[in-house]
Amino acid sequence: MAGTDQDTRAAASFWREVRRFSEAARPWSTDALFYEIKPDEEYDPTLVSRRVYGRRDEYLAVMAAAGVDTVDQSLPQKKIALPDEGALMRIKRQTGFETRSDYRENFAPTWSDE
Repeated sequence: MAGTDQDTRAAASFWREVRRFSEAARPWSTDALFYEIKPDEEYDPTLVSRRVYGRRDEYLAVMAAAGVDTVDQSLPQKKIALPDEGALMRIKRQTGFETRSDYRENFAPTWSDE
């Protein structure tokens, strides 16, 4: 799993922060992407990630926004609020978690030294 980090708490912290973001987002939020989960995405948060972000590795953000905390749970068919790219990067830096393999090396974000 992409969430295997040197700091094992980072993934849980990332999930909590995305969940908070999603719950606080309002229709006028400029850093939120609102997405309606479709029937074919019910058991595939990576598909939602690909459709929203253009890549499959943001599935943990999708799960958090949907309120799902294990991969064997189905996504509810409802509208969710996801952080846009800028907000997602802020949450990642805040929590020290990175999902994109091209931004990781030796189980840690490459940007963590910046």
